Amino acid sequence: MSNTEKVRVDKYLWSIRVFKTRSQAADACDGGKVKLNGSSVKAAKPVNIGDKFEVRSEARKWVIEVTGLISNRVAYPEAIKYYIDNTPDEDKLAPAFVPSVFQTGKRQSKIGRPTKKDRRSIEGFMEGDEEE
Repeated sequence: MSNTEKVRVDKYLWSIRVFKTRSQAADACDGGKVKLNGSSVKAAKPVNIGDKFEVRSEARKWVIEVTGLISNRVAYPEAIKYYIDNTPDEDKLAPAFVPSVFQTGKRQSKIGRPTKKDRRSIEGFMEGDEEE
């Protein structure tokens, strides 16, 4: 890619795989989650080599320095050549993945309604008390 070509912030962040979709990148820019030198940027702002961005995505926080311009999404090993990740180590640790009970369809142990088996054992226990 030639240096005279301009790349939008949202397209750049999408192409280096900070965001999964370009619309997510644009929404993050509009929502003030992308900052250039401490001030929020709009999605259409052109990216220059040497720019330092602070990006807050759903997964984690990024502090990146632009080393090359790219406008098409490429594989991760290629994408990492276009930026330097200066993110502090504590921000690199994404919050631990907690599966939602609604997504997995499985109930976490000892939380929520009892299963049919649990209910039967409770009823059996309660009936045992009544007989005494």
